[in-house]
Amino acid sequence: MTADDSFSRLDDDDYPAYTMGRAAEMLGTTQGFLRAIGEARLITPLRSPGGHRRYSRYQLRIAARARELVDGGTPIDAACRIVILEDQLEEAQRINAEYHRGTKPPSTPPAA
Repeated sequence: MTADDSFSRLDDDDYPAYTMGRAAEMLGTTQGFLRAIGEARLITPLRSPGGHRRYSRYQLRIAARARELVDGGTPIDAACRIVILEDQLEEAQRINAEYHRGTKPPSTPPAA
């Protein structure tokens, strides 16, 4: 892999670029919180060759949403379920919008 390949990965939302410590720091939370949402199966961090957890930007956004809910008083298991349902709803809405765009009849020019 060249240096150019490595830098291009930084734009990839799914590239596991962040260590657990850095991820916790960025989210303003603890490593224990990240472990807890992992145990609740909200996110599954990838592992480095040495076995260390690595998080992607997408996973950090998911974790940040869970943290918002927990900070608001929602139990962690419930927060994780809410985030999962929100993600599923967003995906369903995206699929629905694509379906409607694809099935829309082509517009016909007005008759002269």
